[in-house]
Amino acid sequence: MKLKRVILLMVLVQALGALFFIGDIGLTILGIEREPIAWELREAVEIGAAIALLIGLVMSGVLLLQSQRRLGKAEARLQRASSDFMEVVEDSFSSWNLTPAERDVAFFVLKGFSTQEIAGFRKTSEGTVKAQTNAIYRKAGVSGRGQLMSVFIDDLLAETRDPAGADSMKA
Repeated sequence: MKLKRVILLMVLVQALGALFFIGDIGLTILGIEREPIAWELREAVEIGAAIALLIGLVMSGVLLLQSQRRLGKAEARLQRASSDFMEVVEDSFSSWNLTPAERDVAFFVLKGFSTQEIAGFRKTSEGTVKAQTNAIYRKAGVSGRGQLMSVFIDDLLAETRDPAGADSMKA
């Protein structure tokens, strides 16, 4: 919360500095007379505005670098999770002895496609896809799509636990 306040304050100071410079230039271009201020005060305001803009530039760079690092870490975690999930899926498909056609259908089921969509992708009838999904559910020991997905989520979560059975994510 403190960082947000600092950022908000810096943006406000930068905006005021920018408005000072732009306003000064605009008034000069338009030839609008204004009450002169002491040169010391004017110099202090200009220096303050310039320093605020420079600090804002540095802070923006730091925040951008931090964001890029977080994005890179998140992408790496997502890649690991995707890889782990596919490994669990392949292991399960192998242990269930799914046929190549059943594997294709199972992947589509896991991706959330409807029976009609799967039939369209595979250029088969909906009845064939229903028969294949029933065979998949029987081999997996589940009764439907939700339970099938649950099997993979449970297996994936089990891989994050240490050998002693304690959840490594809580450590």
